[in-house]
Amino acid sequence: MINNDVLRSVRYILAVNDARIVEIIKMSDFQDVSEDDVISFLKKDDEAGFQECSDKIMAHFLDGLVIYKRGKDESRPTPPIELPMTNNIILKKLRVAFELQEGDMYDVMETAGIRVSKPELSALFRKYGHKNYRPCGDQFLRNFLKGLTICIQGESKAK
Repeated sequence: MINNDVLRSVRYILAVNDARIVEIIKMSDFQDVSEDDVISFLKKDDEAGFQECSDKIMAHFLDGLVIYKRGKDESRPTPPIELPMTNNIILKKLRVAFELQEGDMYDVMETAGIRVSKPELSALFRKYGHKNYRPCGDQFLRNFLKGLTICIQGESKAK
């Protein structure tokens, strides 16, 4: 899936502005991004000024998102970013950031209208090269983001 689409979706889920996205990216000790860059990343690919969000920036955004949502663990060193970004890594980082347990993952997918079995879901979180590893498809990640949006926006509207 295109990193820009993931960035737009997560920004919508969090209901934050461009400056907050910059802050989130910088939480992972990456300083080479500006608000103008983020504005370019958030544009549609057919709009003037569109800029592709690189794997490196997406990796720092997702690591920063984990820190933003859960806080920084000072007892452990900052892990290196995982490159290249894959849908599996994006899914894993979102699961960690939003503190989703297995049951929550099923609920998110069901909210999006997708039924997923335990083996199918666990295969997405396996290490690349494991015999039961399965690559996460673009459509699965889109549906996950859609379900996560509904779940989180539903919670915030209920409050």
